[in-house]
Amino acid sequence: MAEKKHTQDPLDLEEAVSASEAFIIKYKNKFLTGIAAIVIVVAGVLGDQHFISGPNEKKAAEALFVGEQYFNADNFEVALNGDSLGYAGLLTVADKFSGTEAGNLSNAYAGICYAQLGQYENAVKYLDKFSADDHLVSPAILGTMGNCYAQLGELDKAAATLVKAADKANSHALSPIYLIQAGQIYEKLGKNSEAVNAYKAIKDKYFNSYQAMDIDKYIERASMK
Repeated sequence: MAEKKHTQDPLDLEEAVSASEAFIIKYKNKFLTGIAAIVIVVAGVLGDQHFISGPNEKKAAEALFVGEQYFNADNFEVALNGDSLGYAGLLTVADKFSGTEAGNLSNAYAGICYAQLGQYENAVKYLDKFSADDHLVSPAILGTMGNCYAQLGELDKAAATLVKAADKANSHALSPIYLIQAGQIYEKLGKNSEAVNAYKAIKDKYFNSYQAMDIDKYIERASMK
């Protein structure tokens, strides 16, 4: 039987970025619809804030919606910087509505746009501004940051960020992708024990994943160096 070939490349952004896009698009409503519930709960105590933040949230969400259309059409420059029809751009939404969830989400979209355009420093800048504490979008953003660091040649930071993304995701879908990327970067750095640990985590914790199918050869290779 022919040996199965892997195309996992620690310096290839495509898989990590695609994962980030998918999770953001799928779960963005969890960020935006939560605002209404919060406003209702605190309205009696923070009436002034409700009056101010409610309209801002709506305006931010409306602006973000237009940005998403350009983003989904792979028109990343316009998504970032706006058009001639009144759409201001994700950068403006993120800055002008920084206190809103839609503004926060605009940072994630902006970071991915920059990554797609090969502007990795700007990508990291905006991805790092995104704030979330979940097991879906947050690790996908960290994974993209890790790949951006790799593109910038900051390999130690790249590997550490990818391991962090894998730990935060704790899923068969995302974690093995980031762990095998981290392992390959550690091998490149000559940190073979760290590489082995990353590969063994796939074997022990994510044994039903695609990456686990022939992870033993990765472990053996790193162990023999």
